[in-house]
Amino acid sequence: MNELFQKTIINGMPLANRFVRSATWEGMCDTDGRPTTRLTSCYRDLAKGGVGLIITGYAFVRPDGKQLPGKMGIHTHDFASEMQTLTRAVHNEGGKLCIQLVHAGGQTTAKTAGRQPLAPSAVKVEQFPEEPEAMSKQDIDEIVAAFGNGARLAKEYGFDAVQLHAAHGYLINQFLSPLTNLRDDGYGGPVENRCRFLLEVYRRVRSEVGPDYPVFVKLNGSDNLEGGLNIGDAVHAARLLDKEKVDAIEVSGGTSASGERTPVRTGIDNPALEAYNIALALKIKEAVRCPIMAVGGFRSLEVIDKAAIDDGIDYISMARPLIREPQLINRWKEGDPAAARCISCNGCFKPGLKEGGIYCVVEKKEAQKRKG
Repeated sequence: MNELFQKTIINGMPLANRFVRSATWEGMCDTDGRPTTRLTSCYRDLAKGGVGLIITGYAFVRPDGKQLPGKMGIHTHDFASEMQTLTRAVHNEGGKLCIQLVHAGGQTTAKTAGRQPLAPSAVKVEQFPEEPEAMSKQDIDEIVAAFGNGARLAKEYGFDAVQLHAAHGYLINQFLSPLTNLRDDGYGGPVENRCRFLLEVYRRVRSEVGPDYPVFVKLNGSDNLEGGLNIGDAVHAARLLDKEKVDAIEVSGGTSASGERTPVRTGIDNPALEAYNIALALKIKEAVRCPIMAVGGFRSLEVIDKAAIDDGIDYISMARPLIREPQLINRWKEGDPAAARCISCNGCFKPGLKEGGIYCVVEKKEAQKRKG
């Protein structure tokens, strides 16, 4: 277990351990995407709790790429003060903060986006609330530029790294997937073409932040959908990113339409159900030289040890366990090996919609019982 708490460096960014807080939607921003003090406190608590690297909730690079309420935006200078307060709070606790950049593409609605949603193709699939508009070359160029602008602002505001969200059915993933990308131009068809948008976004971001700033990609190893992105195509994309000197790839799987194999599966109540993306992560690990982060159902140290020490996964990513226990990493480091208390019920997301911020509803009920 000591290996999990060894210091590492990614492209000049020192990390205290090999634990990553994977991105999750918190619902703690204003309607325009401005971070609130509640979000700052959330990230501060994670840094206090010992998380080596905190990846923010997915931040939209343009307003038409927003999906859920309370989602953070990284598209304007208007939030500079709040963003700098956010990064400073994490740094004051010795933590590192990476912002995740996203455009929801067809996984939003006209009401939220303020226009008909954009996607690679005008195709209605289960994961899209409504039929989107097929993107023109000008749309593509403008959204590539928006990703670059978001990365530049992130660096200015003191974020330690950026991550491109190319998983879970969002816009970059929509280009990668033959299910949602039916284009017959240079962005569609064979996997080389379907990777073009991802590479253009990556190159634009890299040009904005420079070679000495960490840039990560969150990539589906599989969409877990018939006709969607499969592991073969994911390995191809990973190899292309590796050649471009991406600093790390976080491997996930699934979309909102993937049934029981979505990115946030329920009922992870024993070690046999944990690490549900590990096979995908290992396939990609075999194909690249860059560090690999694996996410998906990690709850117990025995499973984490096997993934990191035996299998060679470089970083272990978790989200829901750290909603219930922001101090989980320090608890493990201090010698309490009990598994994370998260029961994978996904109840934490409901107050994000109803109350303006996620929290563990089970923990709150137990706390009320103890008081009462």
